[in-house]
Amino acid sequence: MERLKCTVSYDGSDFAGFQVQPDHRTVQGVVEKALYNMHKGKSIRIQASGRTDTGVHAVGQVIHFDSPLEIPERNWKQALNTLLPDDVRIRKVEKKTEEFHARYSVKEKEYHYFVSNEEDPDVFRREYVYHEPRKLDFERMQEACKYLEGTHDFTSFSSAKSSVKGTKIRTLYHVSCHQTGSNIEFVFRGSGFLYNMVRIMMSVLLDVGKGKRNPKDIIDLLASKNRQQIGKTLAPQGLYLWRVFYEENGSEK
Repeated sequence: MERLKCTVSYDGSDFAGFQVQPDHRTVQGVVEKALYNMHKGKSIRIQASGRTDTGVHAVGQVIHFDSPLEIPERNWKQALNTLLPDDVRIRKVEKKTEEFHARYSVKEKEYHYFVSNEEDPDVFRREYVYHEPRKLDFERMQEACKYLEGTHDFTSFSSAKSSVKGTKIRTLYHVSCHQTGSNIEFVFRGSGFLYNMVRIMMSVLLDVGKGKRNPKDIIDLLASKNRQQIGKTLAPQGLYLWRVFYEENGSEK
């Protein structure tokens, strides 16, 4: 058996999330169907770096699976992409030892969230960015990003539906935002993320940008450990799993 690591991109618009579900189209479902066909009716289960929700996209999701087939890496990529639908692409395939695990070997993850800050929504980008018509104060949001960096208990920024058992302490190594015209890109890189954590942080950052909160409010929100202190979870379509880092080569995706 060979262990294969794949870097995968997908458009999450028409998927009910990553994880396989009965009677729903999922990323895991279509990838495992392609593997089933390659293995002539033998089921192959994939493991992912983590799950993404309905409507969330990925540029650099990572999966692994074990296969008895002896195929060169390049041919794996070609064969899988031939069998996959147009909204899922295998970007890279690498052979690994059995010590590698797509989920348990993760060292860092990076997410990006895109906001269109203009009066009218762009009909062609409605599935790929979050539209915010009210003018945002970019400098206040930049300041707020810095209060999220570091090691904190992110209970306030975790969904009440989170199934995490144990600590909700996580470390964010980098949080920033960048503006190009009316488009704002937020970047979050950390040791790990709780369920809906990025989308809840985005809700607070936009509240800061709209003048509803001060940047330093984040200090109190973290200390409160109370999800009820924060408003809605921001919509999924602006969120992208950008890349996953492993120990293998330092910053390898």
